[in-house]
Amino acid sequence: MCTNYSSIMKFFKILFLFLSLIFLNGCLQSTAMLGPGVTLVTTGNVAQAGFQYAANTAIKNETGKDALSLVKDAVEEDHKKRKFSRDFKKMVEKRVLNARKKIFLN
Repeated sequence: MCTNYSSIMKFFKILFLFLSLIFLNGCLQSTAMLGPGVTLVTTGNVAQAGFQYAANTAIKNETGKDALSLVKDAVEEDHKKRKFSRDFKKMVEKRVLNARKKIFLN
């Protein structure tokens, strides 16, 4: 009887969280509190959630972006640099091959 009641309550918690996310999707101005809230609910560790909130707030104040946007931008910038390096390497190799062909033909 007790396990049945706890499984029903767990189902209602999940349903409540899911419906809250659907209906309150556009109500958040900042997602800085969302991550620590999820951490607090899943782990129950208030200190960890507090540190996560402090880190998110510090990142937001320093860069003007939330942590996820900051990481996304860093990854995109790294991808652009790698693509430029790859394209530059191909261009140099092509010019070296063309120069060698011209030297050997003369």
